[in-house]
Amino acid sequence: MNVSISGHHISVTEAMDTAVREKLEKVERHFDQIQSIQVILSLDNSGAKKSHKAEAIMRVSGQEMFVQASEDDMYKAINDMADKLDRQVRKYKTRQERKKTQGAGRDGRYQDLTPAEAAPAV
Repeated sequence: MNVSISGHHISVTEAMDTAVREKLEKVERHFDQIQSIQVILSLDNSGAKKSHKAEAIMRVSGQEMFVQASEDDMYKAINDMADKLDRQVRKYKTRQERKKTQGAGRDGRYQDLTPAEAAPAV
């Protein structure tokens, strides 16, 4: 898994980098087919108080997932971002498993018929 962490209006410290990577390990435990994750940590000074924002774009085969979290503390924003991404991954994985079990063909209703009942009388 390729993880890139960058900062916008903020310098990414070693502690922030470590916190992001530790939180993303949890996401990787739930789903191992992740191609890349791009994390952007930013600081918004517009307004009365500073707002820390953590955004992530995760690429898996055939899809991109985007999450963002804003908090008054950067580490809270990182935690929220990782939790949201984890929820999306679990939801995506559940959908994929459901597609596999349902299949594209017939369902169980047709297995009960004998060959004579299945063929229409001519």
